[in-house]
Amino acid sequence: MNGVDLASYIDSTNLKADARQTDIEALCQEASERHLAAVCVHPYRISLCRRLLTGTAVKLCTVVGFPLGADGLTGKSCLAAWSLDQGADELDMVINIGACKDGNYQTVRQEIEAVAALKQKQPFILKVIVETGLLDYNQLGAVAGVINQTEADFVKTSTGFGPRGASLDDIAQLMQYKRPSLKIKASGGIRDRAFALALIEAGADRIGTSNAGQLLRSYPTTCEK
Repeated sequence: MNGVDLASYIDSTNLKADARQTDIEALCQEASERHLAAVCVHPYRISLCRRLLTGTAVKLCTVVGFPLGADGLTGKSCLAAWSLDQGADELDMVINIGACKDGNYQTVRQEIEAVAALKQKQPFILKVIVETGLLDYNQLGAVAGVINQTEADFVKTSTGFGPRGASLDDIAQLMQYKRPSLKIKASGGIRDRAFALALIEAGADRIGTSNAGQLLRSYPTTCEK
């Protein structure tokens, strides 16, 4: 896999609370120059990124219920609708982790379905963040089963604010539980190219990272997968 190929997997992310406008501008410029899949920013930055990315192939992603997943159905669906109206192409939504820990998977499903229902008004990509570092194998399997029954497009491993980021074991577990059409976004703690490639080899379809430049820097164009 060469550098151009790897770039097409990357969602370049800046979700730092203290990120400045100049940081977001640099994020969008790098994504455009490198032909990355998407940038992922807080809802506040959507309008800025929409202006900067217009005319490029880079998708604009924002987060919903981030990072704790505890906003509830109304809060998540309202923010999702507003974000789409502002110009987001993709939504990365955190599941209701507390409800999951309670075994209340009906609530988890209802919140995902409420956001997914917005696809009836306009198309977008929905990625559901499960925060694998907080779930045991049984809970991860149950959540994946719930997501399988919705119109989500991706299951995403982590927010990057949890106890740990993505692991190869996470990908293996999700590959076991997910429906064939559900894609995987690996995120959290992905700082080097070898790990990113290993995650892709294991089954990840997107890589979320705040270190896109580091992953792609000096990438050999003749390197084979």
